[in-house]
Amino acid sequence: MKHILAIGTATLLLATPVQAEPGKWTDEPVRIVVTFPPGGTSDLIARVLAQYFESEYGQKAVVDNRPGAGGTVAADFVAEQGPDGTTLILGNNAPFTIAPTQFEELPYDPMGDFTHIAYLGASTPALFVQPSSGITSIEDYIARANGDGITYGSSGVGSITHILGQAVDVALEIEQIHVPYQGSAPAIQDFRAGVLEAYYDMVALNGDLITEGETQPIALAAPERSPLFPDIPTFRELGHDIVIENWTGVSAPAGMDPEMVKTINDTIGAIMQMEPVIEQLAKFGIAHTPMTSEEFTAFVEGTITTWAPLIRAAKVNG
Repeated sequence: MKHILAIGTATLLLATPVQAEPGKWTDEPVRIVVTFPPGGTSDLIARVLAQYFESEYGQKAVVDNRPGAGGTVAADFVAEQGPDGTTLILGNNAPFTIAPTQFEELPYDPMGDFTHIAYLGASTPALFVQPSSGITSIEDYIARANGDGITYGSSGVGSITHILGQAVDVALEIEQIHVPYQGSAPAIQDFRAGVLEAYYDMVALNGDLITEGETQPIALAAPERSPLFPDIPTFRELGHDIVIENWTGVSAPAGMDPEMVKTINDTIGAIMQMEPVIEQLAKFGIAHTPMTSEEFTAFVEGTITTWAPLIRAAKVNG
């Protein structure tokens, strides 16, 4: 009987999967889920993280692009995975700040279904106009909008650039004509062809156009001026309290062990302080701001409340 019991116990032990130590990854590669297609800023940031996860910490990581439905496709997928640290999402405004107000029903709870682990940073959009338009100040822009009217392009209905356009309408008491595009690239293409008088886009991604004089930045929707383009004033310093940034962070399914949360937060924090990473992200206009998981969680929750009236005003509810 003892032998039978011993064999049965051994069989049970063999059938039980080996669990990783608290705060340590398993042998499985980490999957970093991205809410946009390959080639965009989010995708590139995810690939930077994946590269340094492996080269500096020996943790293999792969990027998994799952675009669609304002980031909710990716977020819903991640919410359904196990909280062992092998599935992460490169989160941003789309699924966590905009979607909770944009859609009447979400397949996930942006707070309850996730562990928000680490804040990476934010890039900032600006208002750009045709250099030949004669508009060189926010006062000129207001006058043109109230006179002949002005047409601007955004990267899509419900996008951060559309929300910014609506915030400008409210704050400046004007009514611009909105033309949504499938991404910022086609909007800029039409702008360069003279179809659009203005557009909103991330300032760092328009560096070449600014330098070559092909676009005229009027105001930046940041708390302070960009170190990359210090000559661009902020809306706030021009007397209009408009601050809308495209934040990026790393989240995971709910229920993650606190030691695993700390491991990932510490790892990302160290990667974000490496000089090559700082230089790479600076090209996207992103400077890292360290946050604990608790601070990042409060930040995400705060953006939902702050952005809700702007999203409703933009009439992008799904």
